[in-house]
Amino acid sequence: MPLQEDQVREALKQVIDPELFVNIVDLGLIYVVDIAPLDGEEEKFKVNIEMTMTSPMCPAGPQLVAETKKYAGEMDSVEEVEVKVVMDPPWTQDMMSDDARDQLGIF
Repeated sequence: MPLQEDQVREALKQVIDPELFVNIVDLGLIYVVDIAPLDGEEEKFKVNIEMTMTSPMCPAGPQLVAETKKYAGEMDSVEEVEVKVVMDPPWTQDMMSDDARDQLGIF
């Protein structure tokens, strides 16, 4: 069975924002997860991820990018991971899941 976006997003829930203590998926920081098979390989994939930060000068940015690459790259069928940080559209609290809002006490 080919690698699915929801599997990658589930793996990325292991990446916790060190300031907010909520995973980056529930925070709404992951915009795009694109999965492409490697040339000539049916069971090996390259994962391209577009993500953002809660602010342009987020001090945890390098850590979040590194952990995103790490956890996506640890998946069995993933051979390559590329993470691109984007600031458009800008992140807002509206992008958070209900679970994240509950964790942070935002109603």
